[in-house]
Amino acid sequence: MPPLRPTRTGSVTLGDLAAALDHSATSTANAVVTGVSLDSRAVLPGDLYAALPGATTHGARFAGQARDSGAVAVLTDPVGAQTIVSAGLDLPLLVHPSPRSILGALASLIYATGTLPMRLIGITGTNGKTTTAYLVHSALEALGARIGLIGTVETRIDDERVRSVRTTPEASDLHALLAVMAERGLDACVMEVSSHALRQHRVDGVRYDLAMFTNLSQDHLDFHSGMADYFAAKATLFTPERARQALVCIDDEWGVRLAGQCTIPVATLTTHPGGHADWTVTVDRAHPSRFTLRGHGTELSLRSALPGDFNVTNTAMAAAGLILLGEDPRAVERAVLTDPHVPGRMEVVTRTADPTEAATLRAVVDYAHTPDAIRAALGALRPSTPGALVVVTGAGGDRDRDKRDDMGRAAAEVADVVVVTDDNPRSEDPATIRAAVLEGARAVADARTGEVSVIEEGDRRAAIRRAVDLARAAGPGATVAVVGKGHETGQEIGGQIHPFDDRHELFEALDPAREDPA
Repeated sequence: MPPLRPTRTGSVTLGDLAAALDHSATSTANAVVTGVSLDSRAVLPGDLYAALPGATTHGARFAGQARDSGAVAVLTDPVGAQTIVSAGLDLPLLVHPSPRSILGALASLIYATGTLPMRLIGITGTNGKTTTAYLVHSALEALGARIGLIGTVETRIDDERVRSVRTTPEASDLHALLAVMAERGLDACVMEVSSHALRQHRVDGVRYDLAMFTNLSQDHLDFHSGMADYFAAKATLFTPERARQALVCIDDEWGVRLAGQCTIPVATLTTHPGGHADWTVTVDRAHPSRFTLRGHGTELSLRSALPGDFNVTNTAMAAAGLILLGEDPRAVERAVLTDPHVPGRMEVVTRTADPTEAATLRAVVDYAHTPDAIRAALGALRPSTPGALVVVTGAGGDRDRDKRDDMGRAAAEVADVVVVTDDNPRSEDPATIRAAVLEGARAVADARTGEVSVIEEGDRRAAIRRAVDLARAAGPGATVAVVGKGHETGQEIGGQIHPFDDRHELFEALDPAREDPA
């Protein structure tokens, strides 16, 4: 679909952009620039086309297409400029040695998003970003605000929903989105901020009213050189250029480190018993979803609408964040009780409304795709599973290979049956990926002799159906957890994306009339 753009265009000229880059004015300095695009196919009349170097080709190769679509100028690097000049294209050029690093600032200037009439909340961390964003979003809605959401699953502009391509959009699209939200009179926008986005300048030119940190654990080490580099990327969100204040969960060493080095006002939160922080959480052990949040001279009695200790943390972070933004604590206490319905996050799949029948077999889909997330998700399901806990899991291809073994270990540490299958193998050999996950799972199974079974089933659809059949055979009170893909609606194999939704496949597998038992 075409990019979302505000209907009102600004009066930024090419000369203004040249001045921002400390360039000399050109002969077309008075040309008005009304938008910016990284994709030559999405260029609209009046756009600045950002021709950036890519992994396989240079965007300058498509400058002619951008010109034909109405681009009034091109932002590029010296290599791109030479390509455009050699092609004989008559387009004004803004040349910068690292054009991506200046794109956010230019997009902010073009869309007038430097100062916005709405509050911005940015959330980062390995796990919990999406759920916490939805909790903040649903609570603000309950408080009567009109809210935007930008994240892994979708983009929301009040009641309008658009499927997301990536967790955090490119700078050109992000600033256009924020301009649209401001134009439509939204009161706030909550968004997930990935480490890739921070490192790749996607949120440059945005300053958040509140930046939130949930946790950090192994992930994305195919992109980052190590955990220290991963942390350093996240930490750049918590600087005066990007945020006015911070809320940091210090339940792990990375949160403690971040709180200690923050260069903006920071409030800390912990769920550890006896822990010291600005905000503390005390869980009611008789009712683990209920807890007391204390901080800033107030005390709130809260309940997590989602299962698991980690969702207590997410709910506490959402509540504390809203209070830091100035919301009334008593109103927040009521608002966070709203079930946010986070797609693919501990999402229950059922074919029946009969609670008695549903209790015989619980089926859940979750996005857990790191070792810590798998442990947390299965750990949340274990106490409320009187019968067998059966998990379907796998690992993605072309990504952090070092976590695959530990993903298998994490599943086998908690579940009774582990069905190892394909996730998104991408360009890798699926069997090789499964072998790494199986190695970890079987190592734990050997130690837990007779307590856990490990099964390999490469076909994900067959794996889900087999898991359901095994859970049913184990008797009442079983849980099937399909983890890894969550809300995703495709499976990438060999460079092609095939339609596949774990929630749909689990729903079909639960059909009692199905005739293909494992």
